[in-house]
Amino acid sequence: MAKLFIGGLAWGTDDDTLRQKFEEYGAVEEAIVVKDRSTGRSRGFGFVRYSSEADADAAIDAMNNQEFDGRTIRVDKASDRGGGGGGGGGGYGGRGGGGGGYNQGGYGGGGGGGGWGEGGY
Repeated sequence: MAKLFIGGLAWGTDDDTLRQKFEEYGAVEEAIVVKDRSTGRSRGFGFVRYSSEADADAAIDAMNNQEFDGRTIRVDKASDRGGGGGGGGGGYGGRGGGGGGYNQGGYGGGGGGGGWGEGGY
């Protein structure tokens, strides 16, 4: 399985248009244009997932820096971003603990970041 990042998409490009174009290079398992949560508008990038590395490589070779829907797009392997890391953090009085909780006379600060796990877009 190979996941591609598609950047520079036209605002009007939708999931179906993205899928149709990238199916020219192999069997697409999923094609998603990422949208803003509050407005529902495209954020200008998306992801395409192929079942085959060879199909993904063919799509990169054919589509990277090419025009699609009136815009020059960037196509590259998507990086797995795991589950995101937590941030340590200051404290209140005494010594602050990194991950929350009570620590040596002070309350620990801290909190975590998010991150996108597999399929978390």
